[in-house]
Amino acid sequence: MTNIAVLGTASDAGKSIVATALCRIFRNAGIDVAPFKAQNMSNNSGVTPDGFEMGRAQIVQAQAARVAPHADMNPVLLKPNTDTGAQVVLQGKVCTDKTAREYFGDTRRWAEAAFESLDRLKARHEMIVLEGAGSCAEMNLYERDFVNFKSARRAGAAVILVADIDRGGVFAQVAGTLAVIPPEDRALVKGVIINRFRGDKSLFEDGVKMLESMTGVPVLGVIPYFRGFTIDAEDAVPLSSVVDPRREPSADKIGIAAIYFPHISNFTDLSPLEQDLSTELHYLHHPKPLDSYKALVLPGSKNVRGDFEWLERMGWRKEIEAFRARGGVIVGLCGGYQMLGERIADPHGVEGAPGASAGLGMLPVETVLEREKALCNSVGKLAESSCFVSGYEIHMGRTTLAGGASPLIEVTERNGVASEEFDGAKSEDGRVMGTYFHGFFDEPGVRAWFLRLLDSGYEPAASAAADPFELLAAHFAENLDLDALFAIAGISVTKGSAS
Repeated sequence: MTNIAVLGTASDAGKSIVATALCRIFRNAGIDVAPFKAQNMSNNSGVTPDGFEMGRAQIVQAQAARVAPHADMNPVLLKPNTDTGAQVVLQGKVCTDKTAREYFGDTRRWAEAAFESLDRLKARHEMIVLEGAGSCAEMNLYERDFVNFKSARRAGAAVILVADIDRGGVFAQVAGTLAVIPPEDRALVKGVIINRFRGDKSLFEDGVKMLESMTGVPVLGVIPYFRGFTIDAEDAVPLSSVVDPRREPSADKIGIAAIYFPHISNFTDLSPLEQDLSTELHYLHHPKPLDSYKALVLPGSKNVRGDFEWLERMGWRKEIEAFRARGGVIVGLCGGYQMLGERIADPHGVEGAPGASAGLGMLPVETVLEREKALCNSVGKLAESSCFVSGYEIHMGRTTLAGGASPLIEVTERNGVASEEFDGAKSEDGRVMGTYFHGFFDEPGVRAWFLRLLDSGYEPAASAAADPFELLAAHFAENLDLDALFAIAGISVTKGSAS
């Protein structure tokens, strides 16, 4: 059996979603498969069942493969906290902070750890679906790049090249990539997937033949855009999201605004609100009056004091205070929760220069950033109710409540250990609240409670029972030559038994 490496002609070509689909397709064929990405650059991370941190994309891929997420699946995670620097999470734990120049100056340490994790995964699973990063043909970085072809060679993987036809230039993407990479790496490329096709696929049949003739590499499939189901994005607010619209929310929708911080993190916290048919979520980078919105969300941030300074500089405080005075509901998630408090102190310089910043003062809490990161999966219930809450916590801050503050969540369990602690805070009128629980809105009961706070007439729409991973796998299976794919992987399985 041969491992599969999904490499891209460019960033955002759709490698993550292709790898996710292949994980479920191979798993449905009875293969014990696991995902792997040597290095991920993203502020969208999660917590494994054993309390380690890794990129959300590989957590999603593990779910597709029906295996427990493990930090070996994403051994190097870069979490950008400035325009030129990032926190390095190595095999699930915070390691150091590096500028881009420092990190890429010598990648041998990171490559060694990544390959160590890859070898362990190979020993535990029948097959690895490996995802590359960015373009696999960045020739100025080629010798230092351990995420693409070096990982593929270490895994003994056949490479499938993913190209994005929606952005145009797909012939140049594929032929150009194959033309510039060394012959020994070109020999590893066994197939091409054309991603994000719009329109009538039959119109591209001649294009497929031309690509195969130009490159000598078979096109395994042309994948249309999929609709009707959602898979979490990897490391950026999805292109389909509404950012700084000129229009206001529709009158028949519950309008929700979310501030789009420069270092926004864990934006998937908002996905359940964005996908609810009763709501309309707008990401706002530039300040504007919030009269037409029912709620404002301050999401997570990888540089809380820096993003708060940006918020002040942009003029957001005036609009937030006006919204609060009108009775709007304000929610802070993780870093956004810290910003709602009285003070944020960073005595150790965890996120930048040591110092302290005054917050918005809308919750009587204070936060101190500490060197040790809290990583846990947590469950509980909304305080003074029986509404079940679950989520995961990833934060450097320790937040204490002052007089007049009441907790938002009664925590009953952290990382499988019983707890009698509390999380978050809420104002006396209950219209300003904050929590460290990422995934706070994932639970249908919490989401219904929150949306009824905004609109008493809210009723949840009937949810689709279909597993989105099954829908994704079926969509790809319908548009891929599975016989060719499975032959590349050294597996004899018919299309019908894999879809």
